[in-house]
Amino acid sequence: MENWQEVYASAKQRCHKCRCCPQCNGAACRGETPGPGGKGSGNAFVRNIDMLKQVFITMDTISENTEISTQTDFFGHEVSLPVYAAPISGIRLNYGADLDDLTYTQELVEGCLAAGSLAFSGDGMYDEMFCGPMDIIAKHQGYGIPTIKPWSESDMEWRIKLAKEGKALAIASDIDASGLTNLRNSVTPVGFKNVEELKKIKKMAEMPVILKGILSVKGARKALEAGVDGIIVSNHGGRVLDDCLSGIEVLEDIVKAVDGRMKIFVDGGFRSGNDVFKALALGADGVLIGRPISHAVIGDGANGVKLYLEKIQLELKEAMAMAGCKTIKDIQREHVCVKF
Repeated sequence: MENWQEVYASAKQRCHKCRCCPQCNGAACRGETPGPGGKGSGNAFVRNIDMLKQVFITMDTISENTEISTQTDFFGHEVSLPVYAAPISGIRLNYGADLDDLTYTQELVEGCLAAGSLAFSGDGMYDEMFCGPMDIIAKHQGYGIPTIKPWSESDMEWRIKLAKEGKALAIASDIDASGLTNLRNSVTPVGFKNVEELKKIKKMAEMPVILKGILSVKGARKALEAGVDGIIVSNHGGRVLDDCLSGIEVLEDIVKAVDGRMKIFVDGGFRSGNDVFKALALGADGVLIGRPISHAVIGDGANGVKLYLEKIQLELKEAMAMAGCKTIKDIQREHVCVKF
């Protein structure tokens, strides 16, 4: 396939649970979990989209005609754009696609690398839901970020060991997965982690550790206390708590509290390069995108992911040009107006 429109049309035919709505905003799939929707009323998923619409880009069209670069770094590794694939597992269960998690991750990792980006891989209630994706990252020289659910200490320990053996660039833990009902009630349930437990995880890892699911200044300060290297400001796509705030709403306050002491990423409702620009202007180091990238994999595998990320990159460059920004570092708070 040659463009995103073709990939999207293909995904719509191949998804039997997700509707692949023209505007992926959570309205049509409220409460569909398992499935692609948000928890309960679905308000948290919908809010992610709505609040991004309340951030506006400020134009500055008197500037030099110089090349625009979206290049940045991820813990010392150069990437072409500050946009990454969010960790998703259970692709068949949640999307109704004829695709297992292993094949999904293979296409995802290769597509991200082809676009000059990186993928966060998923985890699940069965060991192979972590082991398979981790093996794929290892086969790609560690270019990926395995994401570990908040299991017991022993279950997290062997997963971290695999990540180290596979030379992963970093590991992540979506600690908010304690709000996923199906995992909380599984044979090996997930649970909450306190600061001391997180310190142990950081010590075990011996590599950058990123906590996903931070949604308050208080949570960010605890992450700093634990000594982790980065956080992902996230409400898990609205899938762990109904009626909570969106990542974009709390991002700026968290950035101020952290004050450059660790990397800050954000996810939740990002659908365009303009959305990415907004997050960068509010202080994020990068953005994770989930559902649309899943559609890209389902629609046309690695090529679909590459086409989607290239589309996002082009949109980001256009926003940067119209705001007078030539590099990612040029994007500052003055380039957006927030109306919430």
